[in-house]
Amino acid sequence: MSALLECKKLTKRYKTKEVLKQIDLTLERGHIIGVLGPNGSGKTTLIKLINGLLTPSEGELLFCGEKIGVESKKHISYLPDQTYLNMNQKVKDIIDFFRDFYEDFDEVRSYDMLQKLKINAQDRLKTLSKGTKEKVQLVLVMSRRAKLYVLDEPIAGVDPAARDYILNTILSNYEPEASILIATHLIADIENILDEVVFLKDGQIVQHTLVDEIRGKEGKSVDAYFREVFKC
Repeated sequence: MSALLECKKLTKRYKTKEVLKQIDLTLERGHIIGVLGPNGSGKTTLIKLINGLLTPSEGELLFCGEKIGVESKKHISYLPDQTYLNMNQKVKDIIDFFRDFYEDFDEVRSYDMLQKLKINAQDRLKTLSKGTKEKVQLVLVMSRRAKLYVLDEPIAGVDPAARDYILNTILSNYEPEASILIATHLIADIENILDEVVFLKDGQIVQHTLVDEIRGKEGKSVDAYFREVFKC
């Protein structure tokens, strides 16, 4: 069986600037992976490439052994770092749209999550707080029975008191054989759910390792180790 995701010498340039440089990365099924790095490290570019929103300048990007394209989008569920939803629509209408658009969308799961997050499906998005809008987006993403969930800063706009609840929502609602890729700068808040971490710096992977190895070999939390590596 092929790897879930493979990057082979993956490079992305904007004009003359290389933002990703010859990246080699393999991700397997059933893991939660953190993509960590300072601003400008290439995290968002990598995520957009995985979701087919950008095309590589060089190298290969494969999902289940095939190039990223129309077919891969059927199996990758993406949470961007900015909202893209119609603010005039009711939550219920957006769920109806996702149900009709994505074959793997689980409507029952979506309403269950809304109930647990205390979100009224009859409310229009424009009446909701920024944090609640982000929760709605998360519900939509996690209601798909995807093979890969790609989450860009999933807890950045949520108040600290709600972060554990959001993380629990993520953990409770993804497919067992799927993987989750989380790009974030809030490392201390998410490191307890991570299996692996990928450290990006200046468009290159400086480390890809298991979280348990960092704790065992370095005797530090991922957050503390990250600060040491990047001298934050």
